[in-house]
Amino acid sequence: MVTAYLAQRPKRADGRRNYDNILAAARAAFDAHGTDAALEDIARAAGVAIGTLYGHFPTRETLIEASVREGLDALRASAEELTRNAADDPVGALTTWVHQTVAHCSTFRGLVGFLAASTYDEGTPLHRSCVEMHAAGGELLARAQGAGRVRPDLTAEELFAAITSAAWARENSPPGHDHGTRLIELLIDGFTAGAAR
Repeated sequence: MVTAYLAQRPKRADGRRNYDNILAAARAAFDAHGTDAALEDIARAAGVAIGTLYGHFPTRETLIEASVREGLDALRASAEELTRNAADDPVGALTTWVHQTVAHCSTFRGLVGFLAASTYDEGTPLHRSCVEMHAAGGELLARAQGAGRVRPDLTAEELFAAITSAAWARENSPPGHDHGTRLIELLIDGFTAGAAR
């Protein structure tokens, strides 16, 4: 198994300040220009040299991972909490989490493809976070299936393929439109179509 490099917040005050400034500039640049935003522009916006950026984040992938890690961890925690509290409405819990996940996966243009690829590539910095988030989402799916509310033949892998599709649709919707939300509604209808009610 390949161990990917994960950026860590430095212990020294000047290093922490640079790390935080780079991360804030990266999030703003990714939001404005997608995951292909120029690293030189990110360094400039953070007020550091490009070498300082690379010292903290050796690759574009490590910078993207650090930019979205908290969000993926929050999705994992949300899935775990929704699973614990899903007894009354497991489909509602699953629907809530699917909406959260689609929103996060389409935060930056290009992110959904990055996350989808990282799920299956152990050498990427995002792999571990993606796998943990997927496992928690799979438990939420199993809870809804166990309650007989979601079709039993739906696999966790198919759930995540559907989430990826909805995130891509949301990410690529024309201004003023959100095709991802409508796609989620259609997907949830499909997930529940073959279930006992």
